[in-house]
Amino acid sequence: MTECIQNSFEFQGLGKRKVVANFQGGDISSDGGGLLLKEVELRRGWLKDLSTCFSDYRNQELIEHSVKELIFQRVLGLALGYEDLNDHDYLRVDPLLAVLCGKQDPSGEDRRRPGDRGKALAGKSTLNRLEHGKGSSDRYKKIVCDLEALASLFVEKFISRRHEAPTKLILDLDATDDPLHGEQESRFFNGHYNCYCYLPLYIFCGSELLCAKLNTSDCDPGKNCLDDVERIVGQLRKAWPEVQIILRGDSGFAREQLMSWCESNGVDFLFGYARNKRNQRMLAPAMESVRRWHELTGLAARCFMDMKYSTLKSWSRERRMVGKAEYLDKGPNPRFVVTSLPSIDYPARKLYEEDYCARGDMENRIKEQQLDLFADRTSTAAIASNQIRLWLSAVAYCLINDLRELGLKATRLAKAQCGTIRNRLLKIGAGISLSVRRVLIRMASSCPNQDVFAQAFNNLRTVDT
Repeated sequence: MTECIQNSFEFQGLGKRKVVANFQGGDISSDGGGLLLKEVELRRGWLKDLSTCFSDYRNQELIEHSVKELIFQRVLGLALGYEDLNDHDYLRVDPLLAVLCGKQDPSGEDRRRPGDRGKALAGKSTLNRLEHGKGSSDRYKKIVCDLEALASLFVEKFISRRHEAPTKLILDLDATDDPLHGEQESRFFNGHYNCYCYLPLYIFCGSELLCAKLNTSDCDPGKNCLDDVERIVGQLRKAWPEVQIILRGDSGFAREQLMSWCESNGVDFLFGYARNKRNQRMLAPAMESVRRWHELTGLAARCFMDMKYSTLKSWSRERRMVGKAEYLDKGPNPRFVVTSLPSIDYPARKLYEEDYCARGDMENRIKEQQLDLFADRTSTAAIASNQIRLWLSAVAYCLINDLRELGLKATRLAKAQCGTIRNRLLKIGAGISLSVRRVLIRMASSCPNQDVFAQAFNNLRTVDT
């Protein structure tokens, strides 16, 4: 069967002139702003360090693309908006992406076999072997990932960025759903999310990612996170023995096992806590007070109450609980948090409104990770391979976040989401000219964010490597 490929497209004319388009423009890329990511990598070394977590047992005399080049290609592709491996069958001839990946000959003409004109970058099949690099006797899976080293990489990079020991670190914990649409390994139906899904655990410190762990949806996030919390706290305490560490999360993490561990290891916590008959009965006087104030003024009313609380069976001790008594037009809205933080330093209102509610920013970071950096593309059959995919997306997030934190400070994109940064600053049309002496990249003269690009470039040049 003959495959018909249309080479040109005629659109509505402009006056008497025809408007004709084709894909024969030559060496043109839509990712000119990706050069800023290369500057970030030069100073932070994310991709270089990530590649050391993989061992390559392929015959080096028979390969064209090293593991380091595969890592660069895949992660930069995610950062630039190419979530699928199929995209790389076209991207492998993109000379600009080849420049970002450090290819000495972006044209792809420098091949090992004389007379063989190849492609500068790898295709989808080679990249797929990278994502299945969990170790196997299969002849096609010779790239092996050190899962422990990769999991620890995020905290190591976090520590290396700071020249002075911090006095306090707040670690935000959260789990979210990653819906599955196939027969992936370890898939379970989760009644809360009403779908088959994974339940990845994320741990952030501010905007910096410390953990991205792909868990199954049949587990309790508050119980299953302890191994990762213990590892991360150990890494942080090894670097900064005196730092105060506070764990912050929603009610899913208010579990006896986690809170007892924190109390035994000098780690503070601030967790949401679900409403029940007992804690609502304790908050009843405050709720009655705000109800009367609402009826009198017609305005929303709230106050806070400190209390001591313990469960009937599950908790090993009594703990501090803060209740928010709030009455709105739609009715009562009580909320509770449980914490190890002392009331003298963290009074009830400040604890809830400033310290606990600040965790809402982490949800924006998770949305960036899931939606903008495609962490939800866990479609391979094995959960270990999907974990590697999640980590690759996580490193792509870290690259763009470092661009935001280091390069875009004091610009109008300083607080922009990753997707906005990509669309406004990385997606710049560019023509590429290759010669013996240089690679000339001509970016679109009509780009409306040229000033931001220039300022980001100058900001990155002042960052120590």
